[in-house]
Amino acid sequence: MAGMVFLSTRNLPRPLSRIFKIHLKRNFSEVPIRQKTSYQVSKLIETLGLGKGSGILLRYSKLESPCVRQFRSSSALFEVVTVNVPPFPDSVSEGDLRWQKKAGEGVSKDEVVAEIETDKTALPVMSPGDGVLQEVLIPDGTTVKSGMAIGKIDLSATGAKPAPAPAKAASTPPPPPPPKPAAPAPKVAPPPPQPTTPPPKPATSPPKPAAPKATTTPPAGQAVVKMPPKDPTKEITGTRTEHRVKMNRMRQKIAQRLKEAQNVNAMLTTFNEIDMSSIIEFRKSNMEAFQKKFGIKLGFMSAFLKASAYALQEQPVINGVINSSGTEIIYRDYIDISVAVATPKGLVVPVLRNVESMNYADIELALNAIGEKARKGAITVEDMDGGTFTISNGGVFGSLMGTPIINPPQSSILGMHGTFERPVAIKGQVVIRPMMYIALTYDHRLIDGREAVLFLKKIKSAVEDPRIIVAGL
Repeated sequence: MAGMVFLSTRNLPRPLSRIFKIHLKRNFSEVPIRQKTSYQVSKLIETLGLGKGSGILLRYSKLESPCVRQFRSSSALFEVVTVNVPPFPDSVSEGDLRWQKKAGEGVSKDEVVAEIETDKTALPVMSPGDGVLQEVLIPDGTTVKSGMAIGKIDLSATGAKPAPAPAKAASTPPPPPPPKPAAPAPKVAPPPPQPTTPPPKPATSPPKPAAPKATTTPPAGQAVVKMPPKDPTKEITGTRTEHRVKMNRMRQKIAQRLKEAQNVNAMLTTFNEIDMSSIIEFRKSNMEAFQKKFGIKLGFMSAFLKASAYALQEQPVINGVINSSGTEIIYRDYIDISVAVATPKGLVVPVLRNVESMNYADIELALNAIGEKARKGAITVEDMDGGTFTISNGGVFGSLMGTPIINPPQSSILGMHGTFERPVAIKGQVVIRPMMYIALTYDHRLIDGREAVLFLKKIKSAVEDPRIIVAGL
């Protein structure tokens, strides 16, 4: 960015104006826009000998301050930057503004000063440089569109200075010395003893204490039932309050899409179970070497994503979809799997592209990158566009079994659940094994039960023994 500094010579005498023009050409140079131009002007004034008390400006001393002030005010114009709403993706037209900073707070370069909540994700608004959020042009919660000016940042200022420490309290004067004890009073002779009076007569017989109320004790072994109060509303204690919060755009869009999926698709769910013994042992035996080579841990999601891609290649109809008009079936020769990730702001579903060409390490590295972006709130709309199949892992929250709902416009979704030890029959013997239920919800308009059952059986086989993927079995 380039800036210009204007020097007004209207009120300057001609000789002084010529001196300024000559020295400006020789000494003035370009500086970054964040550097105060008035600093160069001050140095130029000193170079010309036009500072306070100089002989040249004795006759024109009243012009010195206006000249410098003209330089300073011109440079300040370029140090306040307007913050605009960033460009939206094609599928997003507007969003709700959520300020992360308040007016007067200091900001750093590339720090998030606000977020634009859309129906898919939150778009960050970054600070262009170090400075102070000078003014908020649009209040929090307002619906904004791309390119709108929402605030101003003063790049020449610094963060709000901390409040000065309170002055030390004045030392309190020392307490006055205790008063001297008064002189003891002269001893006085004790008064003569008074004659003793006869003791009072005892009162008549004291009143008898009231007889205690008779209480009935239930016989041993008999339960005591407490009768409810006549007015149960009087027995309520504590507070009974409620409050309402505006539903954010992401939650509104999730609700809309899930209801659309329920209205459009003929959803059906089928189940199977997986013995996790082999994959647990595989993970345990290779964890150290995997972590040493790739710097991340080996998880179970890579096994399920690879198994799903392998099963989708055998059952391509599950990777397909009915078009919007309902007259054609779209088959894909690529497999893009959406992975549902829970964040504090809602559920996001980023996509792993071309999973059929990935191995376990590629999948784990991609999942790690997605998780890092989700934790930072940096998931973009492009990260979630597309997707031909979805995997939702409720097992991380302890789910035993459930029926996931289709993520439109896809036709199916795989639900993973928790791994729990339970007795199973193997070769006529009852043994304890770590077992997981899996569920496939699919659009029955397109996918028959046969394809759904075979798909789950293939996933079961590929997770329990990943060697079948290598062998192509």
